[in-house]
Amino acid sequence: MVMNKIATKLLFLFLLSSFTILLSGCNNSDLSDETVDPAEVFDTIEVIQERGKVIAGVRFDTRLFGLKDSKSGKVEGLDIDMARTLAKKILGDETKVELKEVTSSTQIPLLKDGQIDVIIAAMSVTEDRKKEVDFSDVYFYAGQSLLVPKGSPIRGLDSLSSDTTVIAVEGSTSVKSIKDKAPESNVVEYNDYQEAFAALKSEQGDVLTADNSILLGMMREDANFEMVGGLFTNESYSIAIHKGDQKMVDTVNEMLKELKESGEYTKLYEKWIE
Repeated sequence: MVMNKIATKLLFLFLLSSFTILLSGCNNSDLSDETVDPAEVFDTIEVIQERGKVIAGVRFDTRLFGLKDSKSGKVEGLDIDMARTLAKKILGDETKVELKEVTSSTQIPLLKDGQIDVIIAAMSVTEDRKKEVDFSDVYFYAGQSLLVPKGSPIRGLDSLSSDTTVIAVEGSTSVKSIKDKAPESNVVEYNDYQEAFAALKSEQGDVLTADNSILLGMMREDANFEMVGGLFTNESYSIAIHKGDQKMVDTVNEMLKELKESGEYTKLYEKWIE
């Protein structure tokens, strides 16, 4: 029933968009100032309340933020706790949340298709992404760095050359950054961070690049690796929301403000990051 409602909403958005274009073609000069963005019609909170749960797009491959235990099947991390807090904010019950796995390349399509309500997945805010989704206030700051085996001659960006194989995750902001900053290096992209780290450990590449917060989780998993080269980008993590859904943006921002003012965010940060 809920999926039918979501499908109906998405169909309505499509028809409304087509109707607007048709009218513009008939009398563009009269209607140019009255064009309505159909995305503003989407009401995530209404969908969540009718469904009775929040469907959050989260990572299953990123230690500290969202990592699935292969034995228990449990997903844990800062972003997972944030998703539960959002469910409590909207529905009054933190257990009313479904965690749906996303990757850097699937997260926005899944949101736009209505398969998830929000993206809480260590997602960096970029100008390109702002064209497709709306973002909440920032809840975490990070920066891109390099991960190498201890004893590696690679000590930073200056060490990267045409003989260097750099491992990165497909669809992540790290791919574009490393190609811009070390264009001579060979970049090999993997589907997720678990695959990327496994490739580094099996010597399929010389260095792995990602945000320092993600690399920190890898170092905690295996002490044979270290970060080098400092930070060469500034990344801001925010929660991504359907484009035009200001009510949801405001609700998420209220949640973040309450977390910070109550001291609960500090506790979550200390629990997962420090």
